[in-house]
Amino acid sequence: MAQEEAAPATSTSRSKSRSSHPPRKPSPKKRWRWARERAVQALYQQILNHTPVDLLDAQFMEDAFMLKVDLELFRRIVRGVSANEESLDEAYSPLLDRPLAEIDPIEQAILRLGAFELIHTPEIPRAVAINEAVEMAKLYGATESHKYINGVLDKLADRVRLNEPRR
Repeated sequence: MAQEEAAPATSTSRSKSRSSHPPRKPSPKKRWRWARERAVQALYQQILNHTPVDLLDAQFMEDAFMLKVDLELFRRIVRGVSANEESLDEAYSPLLDRPLAEIDPIEQAILRLGAFELIHTPEIPRAVAINEAVEMAKLYGATESHKYINGVLDKLADRVRLNEPRR
């Protein structure tokens, strides 16, 4: 009986000590990853429904989780991809093994994200831009799509990041 009484006291004191500290702020890397995840979702929605960027932004801002993401990065990606959609598709389309129309919309959104970061954000290292797109493909794409995304973006990086070494 004494053991049963001790356990609740220990768990209560632990929960009290946890609640006395403010919640930890997510790391910048987590906030960036979450921004990219939400951006891929927004780009996917845009591909399927042709949703205007301002409406996408408003819809996503209704989600309380958006307070945890890097909003600047989210908006930069969504607005940047939308503004450069045609040139991004033209940049990676020659590297595909099939017509762009046959690429799954979620993979198209991920390719646009990766192409945007490779072409328009030179401050993001090549390896990071490719890896983040690969991680999005693992999360949202078909079983082997991450390998396909990696191959296409690696070839694109060879073309647009001439002075940056491979990984």
